[in-house]
Amino acid sequence: QHPIRRLIHMPSGSSLKLHTTGAAPASTDTLDLFEASPTSMWLEDYSGLRKLFDSWRRAGVTDLRAHLEADPRHIAQCSENIRVLRVNRRTLDLYGAESFEELSSRMHEVLRDDTFEAHISEMVQLWQGSSQFESKSVNYALNGKRLDILLKGVVLPDHEACWDRVLVVVEDVTELEDTRRRANHSEQYARSLFAYAPVSLWVEDFSAIKALLDELREQGITDFRTFTDVHPEFVERCMAEIRVLNVNHYTLGMYKASSEAELLSRLPEVFRDEMFPHFREQLIDLWDNRLFQQREVLNYALDGNVVNIHLQFSVFAGHEDTWDLVLLALTDITARKKAEAYLEYLGKHDVLTKLKNRSFYVDELNRLERKARLPISAVIIDLNRLKEINDSLGHAIGDNMLQRTGEILLQAVDKPFQPARIGGDEFAILLPGMDETGCDVLVENIRELIDLNNQFYNGPPLHLSIGSATCHTAGRLEETLREADLRMYKDKRRYYEQSPADRRKWNDEASDE
Repeated sequence: QHPIRRLIHMPSGSSLKLHTTGAAPASTDTLDLFEASPTSMWLEDYSGLRKLFDSWRRAGVTDLRAHLEADPRHIAQCSENIRVLRVNRRTLDLYGAESFEELSSRMHEVLRDDTFEAHISEMVQLWQGSSQFESKSVNYALNGKRLDILLKGVVLPDHEACWDRVLVVVEDVTELEDTRRRANHSEQYARSLFAYAPVSLWVEDFSAIKALLDELREQGITDFRTFTDVHPEFVERCMAEIRVLNVNHYTLGMYKASSEAELLSRLPEVFRDEMFPHFREQLIDLWDNRLFQQREVLNYALDGNVVNIHLQFSVFAGHEDTWDLVLLALTDITARKKAEAYLEYLGKHDVLTKLKNRSFYVDELNRLERKARLPISAVIIDLNRLKEINDSLGHAIGDNMLQRTGEILLQAVDKPFQPARIGGDEFAILLPGMDETGCDVLVENIRELIDLNNQFYNGPPLHLSIGSATCHTAGRLEETLREADLRMYKDKRRYYEQSPADRRKWNDEASDE
């Protein structure tokens, strides 16, 4: 049980902290001033406490705090040796008491909970020789309302030798403390939002960068973009001037850092390569006084993996003149970027063969018709016997034949040329700038790779019918494609003529076409 509360509950007639007897006479003027004061005032007798301290010193006590904390009964002794002689009207009003007697009898409701440490502090100040003491504590009015108080006490003049007259003033600071608690709560709430937000948050200091930009303006620089074109090292210098003040927990996970110290010590691994042009654009926006920015950038995690970032940059309100507090919110959009890249890939690629698809082929045809780069060669390719293989051996084997065709064409065709699958068993290669000689070399290379592929794979051999043609005149690309298509069919006919057992199948396939 709290020592002060235990004293208050002692039976009537025992030594209490509060006594009404023994009050020294005072002048009418003094009593009127005491009574009329708008501040809670207590007149108390600490002479018994002074004698208790003297006895403890004689017993060898040197550290009063340790002595009191070692045994709560010592605190009770201090309380027993303090007598309250008088309180004023403001005190009764503050604590909701009708009379001094009511307040005295219910002090156990006033002094509870959070008074322990404050009481020790008061005693220690007196022990150390001060004639004044103060503390912050918590009392309670008789209706249960919490009172945050600032307590100040002074040993009155001419009573320093025995401490028999001590004036204690109690200031109600509940409203101030409530405001402080609300501010602390708001601060803690904001800190929690920062620390545990499900997005990477950085607080940075850009004041050195602002100073560099201001210095350029003073030198007469007006076109900052051109300046950074001529002086790219200035961008690197600005990047080196960024001071990271704080990062949140999510940031450490996103960048694969074990601690904030590790992340900050390895920032050159995070901001590199593609980050420089992005940062340059950020500087240009700052030069134009755009203090809120959004852009997509590339960073790197500490494990070396690329992290696609949606960056939001904002100078804190009230810091627009210094840029010493800047908030960066970084959202990891790597998964989204991969999904977008895959969708873009699907839009232009055939998933099975990894070649470009018909959509790409049509777009490329349109582009070449608008901006012809003559000569333009075209190669049309058809996979023989695909229908037969699907029907007799299953579509899995047929798909494997298509995949083998894709491997051959990707190996045979160098960039920037791109082979495409334009139908179920049809393929095409557009070769702008390549003449007949180059095209013949490419076709021969494809045939050699077919032979090597058949040696490498078990199962049905791969046979491709190939036709090519070259366009030398603008506006005649369609005719060239038809010519290449006809030559492919001639090659297909020769294949089936050389395989009499497959002649009927050729006739069936030709009729299907």
